[in-house]
Amino acid sequence: MPEYAEVNAQVLQDVVLRVDHAFQAFFRRIKNGETPGYPRFHGRDRYNSLTYPPVRDHGGARLDNGFLVLSKIGRIAVRWSRPIEGTPKTLTLSKEADGWYVAISCAHVPTQPPPSTGRETGIDLGSEAFATLPDGTRIFHPGWYRKAERALKTAQRRVSCRKKGSKRRRKAVTLLAKVHQHVQRQRRDFHHKTALAIVRENDVIYHKELQVRNRVRNHHLAKSIQDAGSSAFLSILSDKAACAGRSVIAVNPAFTSQTCSGCGVVVYKGLSIRWHLCPDCVASLHRDHNAAKNIDWLGQSLRGAVA
Repeated sequence: MPEYAEVNAQVLQDVVLRVDHAFQAFFRRIKNGETPGYPRFHGRDRYNSLTYPPVRDHGGARLDNGFLVLSKIGRIAVRWSRPIEGTPKTLTLSKEADGWYVAISCAHVPTQPPPSTGRETGIDLGSEAFATLPDGTRIFHPGWYRKAERALKTAQRRVSCRKKGSKRRRKAVTLLAKVHQHVQRQRRDFHHKTALAIVRENDVIYHKELQVRNRVRNHHLAKSIQDAGSSAFLSILSDKAACAGRSVIAVNPAFTSQTCSGCGVVVYKGLSIRWHLCPDCVASLHRDHNAAKNIDWLGQSLRGAVA
């Protein structure tokens, strides 16, 4: 493989580490009784990122007066989104639809946790509303994918009409990727803003443990569930909470929608019934509002905050 001489040696070593991590995750899921897919081989067309070793003054990657100097590549001008804080550890170059991006992971980053609010809340992530809080607040998402379906359909048809291997097809694939990227960034922006607002207002956040694989089996709701991106939102919420010194706790989702939040009686109802009406205590509220109250109570009971 003489072409490997054009790549930094430590970048090549990182490829082996990625393969090792993929197989470790594969065997860990098998041990836990899951059914994971076998790690997929990524050829040159699917390998879109390079990872350099720790950023140092003399090494594979270093910073020089706002420029990025990479071994075997050279000096690159970068549009920095923010100043680097802490100690740089690794540098990853990734290719996206609209260009190249660099992500630098740092250690010992100074944090400024917000003041404690003394409040706790539960979140019910649903299909009708993106999130519902115990006080009845409902957060809706705009449905980015559904709004972009017409543009995606046009872009996908353009790709299908192009001859494989041609330059016109590569251009059409790039245009299609940019449409998908726009939808992805809209969703990510909504997730970050919503998570930040919840973390700022609460010290402890409870949510039910999601089982997205089971939820998307409903073909009538699968598109809406995937468009909401609940798993990605919880990951962002956990990261922001950790940086702010907050806690995010998952609770058992069983019967959170069926149990009455007023008296605890189980009121069975199908998924199409969106209103909770208790025959015992005559509690009347939205199904997701009832679930959010139960999630909040379950979370507090796990922490011993309630009797």
